[in-house]
Amino acid sequence: MVVVDAAAFLRSTPPFGALPPALLEEAAARADLGTWPAGTCLVRAGGEPLRHLHVVRKGSVRLERDGQVLQVLEEGECFGYTSLLTGRATMDVVVEEELTAYRLPREVFHRLLGEARFAGHFALGIGERLRASLASSPVASFRADLSAPVSTLLRRPPVWVEGGATVREAAAVMRREAVSSALVRADPPAIVTDEDLRTRVLAAGLGPATPVAAVASRPIRTAPADLPVWRAWEAMLEAGVSHLPVVDAGGVAGVISASDLLRCTAQGPVAVLRRVERLASRDHLPGYAGKVAEMASALLRGGIDPLLIAGFVSRLNDALVRRILQWAHADLGPAPVPYGWMVFGSEGRTEQTILTDQDNALAFADEGEGRRAWFQALAERANEDLQAAGFPACPGGYMARNWLGTATEWRGRFAGWIDEPKPEALLQAAIFFDFRRVAGTLDLSPLEAIVARTPDRPMFLRLLASTALDQRPPAPLLLRVRGEAAPFDLKRFAINPIVALARCYALEVGSRARNTLERLRQARDRGLMGAETCDTVSASYRYLLGLRIRAQLRQIAAGRRPTNEVTLGELDGMERSRLKDALRTVRGWQDKAAYHFQAI
Repeated sequence: MVVVDAAAFLRSTPPFGALPPALLEEAAARADLGTWPAGTCLVRAGGEPLRHLHVVRKGSVRLERDGQVLQVLEEGECFGYTSLLTGRATMDVVVEEELTAYRLPREVFHRLLGEARFAGHFALGIGERLRASLASSPVASFRADLSAPVSTLLRRPPVWVEGGATVREAAAVMRREAVSSALVRADPPAIVTDEDLRTRVLAAGLGPATPVAAVASRPIRTAPADLPVWRAWEAMLEAGVSHLPVVDAGGVAGVISASDLLRCTAQGPVAVLRRVERLASRDHLPGYAGKVAEMASALLRGGIDPLLIAGFVSRLNDALVRRILQWAHADLGPAPVPYGWMVFGSEGRTEQTILTDQDNALAFADEGEGRRAWFQALAERANEDLQAAGFPACPGGYMARNWLGTATEWRGRFAGWIDEPKPEALLQAAIFFDFRRVAGTLDLSPLEAIVARTPDRPMFLRLLASTALDQRPPAPLLLRVRGEAAPFDLKRFAINPIVALARCYALEVGSRARNTLERLRQARDRGLMGAETCDTVSASYRYLLGLRIRAQLRQIAAGRRPTNEVTLGELDGMERSRLKDALRTVRGWQDKAAYHFQAI
């Protein structure tokens, strides 16, 4: 009975699930089950090393060195492998809560090490373990669709028309070949689509004798034949195009359209984007959040990197904002002066996953001071429509209806936050310095120039870093003490500490990057972070975002409003272990950053 139970438990515990069935059964047969009371010291650093690999079935143990708690291990986690690999005891292992664990003898452990995936688990560092967790998502069939070369979607060779052809002739060729686009022989080559014929010819009142070269798009955006399908999604969204010529060694092999990607999966970002573009009225807004959640769920199951999913969601949200502003213009008329609609927070960093609170603002040219009421009305309508689409109102009031003003006013705000870094100014700088313009034509480079002055403001950077370092993840032991049913805020205690500190590093090097991973890379490239620290923190951030998406999708599936909170009880053994890996990484990085910014 114990053997069967051991086999079932080990099968669900990394890395035993990677073993061949026969080897797993053999390991389970050699495992014995032991129990130790709280307070038992299983091994002392420098003493006799452990002779077994221990796999925690119930309870927990503390790993300590010189009285400092390094890690708390719980159900599904292993210890003793350092002793077995090195023949030395390098830390104390103390039972925290009555422990029940399977023990595998040394010779069994070494036999299992013959399996590369099993051995790799114990050889990997924290960063590699977190990346491996992300890469182990199920649903291989969906992943295969997304990872397949985009060339697999091609149905025929490309259709060409001569550069001297007329619009009538190009349309006739497209109808005869039953395609929605044609390539134009020119230098450089161009492309004309059904949409071009509608918007640039018919809507513009041009005649059929118009040269097709006059309405075609150039230069064309292309994709290599081996580009994964999901990368093609990204390229289309980024370029704002609906057709993508695919090239191989012989030249253009064909053209894929948004429709081709829609056929690949109805839950991809292109499908949601098309729904956004076709929203006829505000009455259709309430379904938007659900569609985004469906898309995020499908992509996560397909093994797509959480940061890429966040990038897709951000681009879709940008398209929604522009659609909402079009409706506002239809009601209010054209803008009296240029303006810029800005977003902040995770949306500003293109890291939003499931829809979260609104963070936006509105800036308009100084000449529009006398028309402030017009812009106030624009902000009110846009904020209301975003709320109807599933973006809750910001509890702190950081929305355009409350934060709008002329370009001069905004320059004064930004400069004031840097020059007089009081607590409220530091809070607002941390929010607004992640700004990104998603609609409008107002030039916001003067704000970028002010932010670029921060390297010359060491006091501002030190105080901002001190604020960031106040957001410390809980120690592993404290996390355990809180219990399995206590809520843990992933955003506040895990994600925000990385975001806030990465922002400080980016400001110190004068980077214009908004994305957290890009900020980390630039800090590494400028010598402010070691390569290993950068890689491990980046892997932790990816893992934490993925964990938050999974938790939020579970909440939505249960009919609850998505939050940033999880309980330890709802996480499986691997999720708990990797969460603690990530928190330990963040705390270690913060200790180094405190010294760097002299914020200690």
